[in-house]
Amino acid sequence: MFSGFKKKFVKVNKGKIFCRFKGNGPPLLLLHGYPQTHVMWHKTAPELSKYFTVVVADLRGYGDSFVLPGGINHKNYSKREMAKDMVQLMSKLKFKKFCVAGHDRGGRVAHRMARDYRNKIMALSVLDICPTLDMYEHTDMKFAKGYFHWFYLIQPAPLPEKMIMSDPKRWLKSRFNRSSKLAVGRVEEEYFRAFKQKKRIHATCEDYRAAATIDLKHDKKDRKKKLNIPIQVLWGKRGVVGTQFKSVKIWQKYTNKKVYGAEINSDHFIPEESPKQTINHLKKFFLKNAKNNTK
Repeated sequence: MFSGFKKKFVKVNKGKIFCRFKGNGPPLLLLHGYPQTHVMWHKTAPELSKYFTVVVADLRGYGDSFVLPGGINHKNYSKREMAKDMVQLMSKLKFKKFCVAGHDRGGRVAHRMARDYRNKIMALSVLDICPTLDMYEHTDMKFAKGYFHWFYLIQPAPLPEKMIMSDPKRWLKSRFNRSSKLAVGRVEEEYFRAFKQKKRIHATCEDYRAAATIDLKHDKKDRKKKLNIPIQVLWGKRGVVGTQFKSVKIWQKYTNKKVYGAEINSDHFIPEESPKQTINHLKKFFLKNAKNNTK
């Protein structure tokens, strides 16, 4: 799926991050969402590597990257800690500044990375998310039904963990059942291989618990500290974000630069459902902004 990509375990402060990389252009880090791994970029990363040095990585707790216990107040899965891993990863790969695109949970890590490491991020693209704080503050019945897993996975351990462990494959399939274009065959097998471990099911629940607690504290504290980098927002036409949130308007509150937004003909899993559109938008946005950063 990643022909020509090199694979490597890179030691960061808290453990080893698994990644693949290929290309010679401006550095572009791609981050995955739940309940996936870096494999979600298999339809887009090879083409993007013709224009960028593409790095696809597994977040801590996911895929083949290291796993930690949740820690006090779920700190070890705060987006601040997860973002720190990725900045250290890119530093170990000799990239001082880079572009980043994140889908779903990876988008939340990328957003925090842009806040905490403003001098390292050239441009940010977030796929099918609005900021966590805004999404929780605008929760209503329609959103709660569409994103019920946000409220299920944050329940105290080990309730969701034990329920998921009773049939992890069925739970995984339930997350993908909105689209027939993803998680089939080899890809489905890879997601299940990475997800089915008890420690990783717990880690991914901790990711959501952190989002509902410590992440909100961090977000509220620096809510008014606007970013000064270009932001691209992509959302699925048939997804919850696309139908219930005004993404560009919301993200515009977070940056002094213009927010670029585009609707994709997909549901939530944009890179796998609409890879050509994804490639075109990411390529155009990042090439322009990487060039501007070298002037």
